Amino acid sequence: MQKNQPITKPLLRGMEVLDSPNLNKGTAFTDYEREQLGLVGLLPDSVEDIERQLERVLGHLKEKPTDLERYIYLIGLCDRNETLFYKLLMSDPMRFLPIVYDPTVAEACVKFGYIYRRSRGMYVSIRHKGRVAEVLRNWPVKDVRFICVSTGGRILGLGDIGANGMGIPIGKLQLYTACAAVPPDCLLPILLDIGTTNNTLRADPLYLGLRKQPPSEEELDEFVDEFVQAVQEVFPGCCIHFEDWKGTDAIRLLAKYKDKVLCYNDDIQGTASVTLAGLITALQILDAKLVHQRILFLGAGSAGIGIANLLASAMQQQGLTREEAAARISLFDINGLIEPSRKDLSSSQQVYAHQNAPSKDLVAAIESLKPTILIGVSTTGGAFNQRVVETISKLNERPIIFALSNPTDKAECTAEQAYTWSKGKALYAAGVQFPDVKVDGQTFHPGQANNFYIFPAVGLAVYATRAKRITDEVFIVAAQASADQVSQEQRDHGMLFPSQANILEGRSRNRDSNSRVHVRQWPSHGGTACRHPPLD
Repeated sequence: MQKNQPITKPLLRGMEVLDSPNLNKGTAFTDYEREQLGLVGLLPDSVEDIERQLERVLGHLKEKPTDLERYIYLIGLCDRNETLFYKLLMSDPMRFLPIVYDPTVAEACVKFGYIYRRSRGMYVSIRHKGRVAEVLRNWPVKDVRFICVSTGGRILGLGDIGANGMGIPIGKLQLYTACAAVPPDCLLPILLDIGTTNNTLRADPLYLGLRKQPPSEEELDEFVDEFVQAVQEVFPGCCIHFEDWKGTDAIRLLAKYKDKVLCYNDDIQGTASVTLAGLITALQILDAKLVHQRILFLGAGSAGIGIANLLASAMQQQGLTREEAAARISLFDINGLIEPSRKDLSSSQQVYAHQNAPSKDLVAAIESLKPTILIGVSTTGGAFNQRVVETISKLNERPIIFALSNPTDKAECTAEQAYTWSKGKALYAAGVQFPDVKVDGQTFHPGQANNFYIFPAVGLAVYATRAKRITDEVFIVAAQASADQVSQEQRDHGMLFPSQANILEGRSRNRDSNSRVHVRQWPSHGGTACRHPPLD
């Protein structure tokens, strides 16, 4: 649009524009825009660019005493001015993503009913069963491309927190935009409120969810099936991103729908992909192949099974049969080693139940299985104790140790423990970001196996291509692409993942001229993936 070209019948004017977070530019509206949109007198006289606005926001954040207070402020900013919010996140991802997402989002979820300000997304209660499509039509945007949906049944390491888990779908979708420039207006967070097993929450007067026990598996599946079909009807072509469901539900529902509708489960497939990305880097450092590794998991829930399955798929791509790949992977859970004599195994766990003596001692299992890779997805803080780390370090010149549980107090071991107890030998990554560690004069930069290296890029690919299905191959390719971003200098310091500070550069660097996605940018405001009308 040419500068100062008249606007034809603007849909919103005056305070309606300022009250719309996807249109509001605050003090950045030009004099011309203010005249055209009926904003004269509703804003201070000064016209500011987005950099000046950003300076003010940074000043506000500096005065906040805790990351939770910064989280609350930034969610409020997103409610007022989405473009400025995303400008802030993208200006320094390493600094701000841990505030709007993990680890701060864990505390925000715990206190969700206490810090609630304004509805973001939709809450579809099991009380709406039989009219889910009708409820979804209340969402004002019709071209929804992604729904991130959770029951709150297994949030991070917090367990079942019901409706308090809504902070996760909100944060996940914000990362689609912040990390991959997926337009925010096509993203819809949804909390499927099926109740909660958390007695404390049900008794809390400020809890916002349904105060009842979750339904039976049969009733839940009926409700979810209605939801999935309603999405196909109301938002055709929409991708359903399942997030933080109870483990058994997550595995069962992904298996049911992955070949029928456009969907994926980030806890299962995204976690698996980012883990594979770290392993690819570690094995490149060792000049070793995945098919030659012996892998032991501590934790056999949805995350552990998801990672194991993707690693098995990757091994198959490298020439092994499914059975040969599965034979190189073992699982250990709260009841001990997964082996055939166990009577409590699910069908997905039985795939990895190999002939071994029963054991409830992790160190003994390590000594018997002699793994080259140890992966923790147990949410048991400190499970990789000194004996565990020293044992696997004796068996391997460079043991690969991934302590992936989060938040921080759930990590199986810290970076300092892994590097110190292995005498600097370990190739280590965690699910949270730990500070640098110095051992014997060498400084190590521990990596964070954070799913945001994967799912925003997958989201961008699906958005750009209008994909019909998401396969294992998508996540294997995404893992390789992430590993390709780790420089030799970073590898020399023990980094297995790219720097979070460069996450946006990695995205743009991997797009060639044939796959480039056009993202709207309005120079008058400096925003990316925003929806402000190009008035000038």
